[in-house]
Amino acid sequence: MKKLILIGRVAAGKTTLTQALRGEEIKYFKTQYVNYLETIIDTPGEYTERRETSGALSLYAYEADIVGLVLSANEPYSIFSPCLTSMVNREVIGIISGIDKPDANVERVRRWLTLAGCKKIFPLSAITGEGVRELAEYLEDEEDRKARLTAEAKAKAKEKKKTTKEKINEQNDGNRICEQ
Repeated sequence: MKKLILIGRVAAGKTTLTQALRGEEIKYFKTQYVNYLETIIDTPGEYTERRETSGALSLYAYEADIVGLVLSANEPYSIFSPCLTSMVNREVIGIISGIDKPDANVERVRRWLTLAGCKKIFPLSAITGEGVRELAEYLEDEEDRKARLTAEAKAKAKEKKKTTKEKINEQNDGNRICEQ
């Protein structure tokens, strides 16, 4: 899987998304330091909000394959400047978190991320799971994709075989009833 760094302000949903992508139970906790995990770099929101620490994000971005700019769907303003992605030599995607919130304005946040320079944008909810699979599949490398498709094909074949057996059993049951 490609390594993703999540950048966004405090409470944007970075840690919750990290837990959802890793298949973990969603538990809130405040990220106090850069969490450098196997496939995700989860950064504290203060690093984005404070000029004194924002430079560290550019250093961590070099450790990732993809930079994810995270904005909550109910943000009152964008913390990301227009054309911000031109300053990074990595692919930059936009992530709209919390699309299930009652005051979500997905289209406004999509415009902000587009203005920042994001070509690919993923609206999602780590709580309901909507959109998380699409992001996870996008982050797959070729080896992961092949493994997933193989597993899906095996599961489909197993289900088809099971369905065929069930039909045969139903026919046999029907024949037994008619014989009685």
